Amino acid sequence: MKTSSLVQKSNLNLARGEKSNLREKSVKPIANHVSLLIMGIDENQERQKEYNGAFHTDALLLATFNKDDKTVKLTSIPRDTYTYVPVEKKKDKITHAYGSGFVKNGKDGGPQASVEAVEKLLQVPVDYFVKFNFGSFTKIVDGLDGIEVDVPVEFTEQNSKDEPDAIHLKKGLQKLNGEEALALARTRHIDSDAMRGQRQQLVIEAILSKLKSVGSITKLEKIVEAVDGDFKTNLVMDDILSFYKYGLNGSVEKIQLAGDDLYLPNGPNGQRVYYYNPNKKDLQSLSNTLRTHLGLSEKQIEEN
Repeated sequence: MKTSSLVQKSNLNLARGEKSNLREKSVKPIANHVSLLIMGIDENQERQKEYNGAFHTDALLLATFNKDDKTVKLTSIPRDTYTYVPVEKKKDKITHAYGSGFVKNGKDGGPQASVEAVEKLLQVPVDYFVKFNFGSFTKIVDGLDGIEVDVPVEFTEQNSKDEPDAIHLKKGLQKLNGEEALALARTRHIDSDAMRGQRQQLVIEAILSKLKSVGSITKLEKIVEAVDGDFKTNLVMDDILSFYKYGLNGSVEKIQLAGDDLYLPNGPNGQRVYYYNPNKKDLQSLSNTLRTHLGLSEKQIEEN
């Protein structure tokens, strides 16, 4: 099957192996409760020249799947979250983990570094990941012939080529194409980092809803073919089909990582840098919730 070969070509096994370091043994979708880290990377030709491959995660969403009650918990992690980043051996914005992993361990080091940072933050195992860039995201939405989203506010944003003011959306329920959906998920100019995460959840939920309405494995295969070369994952095709069944039959609960604004003199010449500082009590509560959803006992988050 062509689709299976495309997924195989996009396969990237983490250096840790198939089992999370927070697991006693490896797990599989449907057979076990599992988690999936969704990474959106700020990757295009212009930024390739600017960053030389050391991109950032523009979106980080952790989905946990409970096989018994067919529920999904979708947690948004703001890109500016201030946390310990293992690959850097210090606290930093979680968005920087990907680029630091690339610099230290090569092109395949980014996903591993982001997975490690999320696991350290939440003390929740990340079993699988999928990494998309701007191009693949727009192809997915366009492959679904657009998605219905209730846009929360009117705004103007650049497109995937970083052309300024290329996208303008009005408030309200409307059908979005790939570029418009990307602009809604990316924009940082209308509210907070946390609210940006909520918009990303809206877009993911709309994609899942459209997949439900399409209800076709053939359509899913066409989408995978459309994003050929623009995504990386440690999933195989059978795993993807298992997650697709979750999308058809499960319910999704959206969760936000609670926190406050924090400014530290970490910039050049002591300039203040913005961070999103997770609330310790809420962070522990979130960890407990997600671990319970995965059938794991609660675990105390360690300070760094």
